[in-house]
Amino acid sequence: MKEYLIQDADHLLTMDDARQEMQGADILMRDGVIVQVGHGLETSGEVIRATGCVVTPGLVNTHHHLFQTLTRAVPGGQDALLFGWLQTLYPIWARFGPEEMHVSTMVGLAELALSGCSLSSDHLYLFPNGARLDDTIAAAVEVGLRFHPTRGAMSIGESAGGLPPDALVEDEKYIISDCIRVIDRFHDPREGSMCRVGVAPCSPFSVSRDLMRESANLARNQGVMMHTHLAENAEDVAYSLERFGCRPGQYAEDLGWTGPDVWHAHCVKLDGQEIDLFSRTMTGVAHCPCSNCRLGSGIAPVREMRDRGVRVGLGVDGSASNDSGNLMGEARQAMLLQRVSRGADAMSAREALEIATRGGAQVLGREDCGQISPGKRADIAIWDVSGIESAGSWDPAALVLAGPQKVRDLFVEGRQVVRDGHLTTLDMPQVIAQQNRLAWRLAERV
Repeated sequence: MKEYLIQDADHLLTMDDARQEMQGADILMRDGVIVQVGHGLETSGEVIRATGCVVTPGLVNTHHHLFQTLTRAVPGGQDALLFGWLQTLYPIWARFGPEEMHVSTMVGLAELALSGCSLSSDHLYLFPNGARLDDTIAAAVEVGLRFHPTRGAMSIGESAGGLPPDALVEDEKYIISDCIRVIDRFHDPREGSMCRVGVAPCSPFSVSRDLMRESANLARNQGVMMHTHLAENAEDVAYSLERFGCRPGQYAEDLGWTGPDVWHAHCVKLDGQEIDLFSRTMTGVAHCPCSNCRLGSGIAPVREMRDRGVRVGLGVDGSASNDSGNLMGEARQAMLLQRVSRGADAMSAREALEIATRGGAQVLGREDCGQISPGKRADIAIWDVSGIESAGSWDPAALVLAGPQKVRDLFVEGRQVVRDGHLTTLDMPQVIAQQNRLAWRLAERV
């Protein structure tokens, strides 16, 4: 594999154990691994000049529904709360197939890459018209991002008291067998893995207790991680109390859905006892601030979670509930919301960036990612701070306060996926044209 030397970065935020920051620093990477960090380094490979730039670890996205990139700003869902928003979009998603899944994933991951993201999870929980998780994994290979797809599922349709239409639910025995299939075929547990598969029933209001339990048992037998939605808004909590007779955190614990191999999306409405539970069990949280604002779900208690030792990462969530997939923008929003709810000193710019990098890597169980340190994977983002966004800034490293939201260069496993603000792996005009063609075709049938 090619060797690269990132040379003379104005400011390097390593996110290593000491949270070391360096000026005029170099980074040498070889065979997908960071070999050396320091000054005056040399290489026989390619030199990437980083003068006028801030360098960070690649950002980590812990929650997404990439298929939703095809249904941004759908008029019927623009002003709806979560349940109404889902009911608007379910019939549209029911018309998806393999091509829609593949193209929307390419577009969503490309958008993330341009915002500095090197590792993304994905929660795909519906499989209409022959679509499979395989379609999204193939797209991730084309884009070149490190990928954590999760095999989601819905098994309780409207006729059985669930939220999704019956046409989008699957038989639970088939769900379990397909989880085994995709894990056996695609999951790579090794250090430096480009693809790790997880198990991810959609939510407490779309699957049975039995499926939640079986999924947890399967995941632990297979050695993979587990993911679902939890306590997203007040409706979600009310549903849990009425249907299960307990709060969402208790429901999760009763079914085996807490532990270091579990992360939950949103958790906006966790109470103090649930936060303590997550801290004690090392259960992770994917915080999705823009989506929570867009759907009026509320402000997640991230400050309290962090203070009590809960692992927290960032997620852009689906592009139908965010309409954007910019992870640097998500970090800024996370910081601002904590300040709105807790005061201007509730979260610093550097802490927000730490959550977006090392924090997300920890949530996904990737101790080999999320920091710039010898021996860690070469996932590195280079941000040009010589432009108008940072002009006048006294602290260019405070990127979420004043800085670019589009990366100049992005390396993933030592490969340059973004160069000078453009993807090196895709013909983006062609992919965008495909995406728009599919979106128009869906819209014509609404």
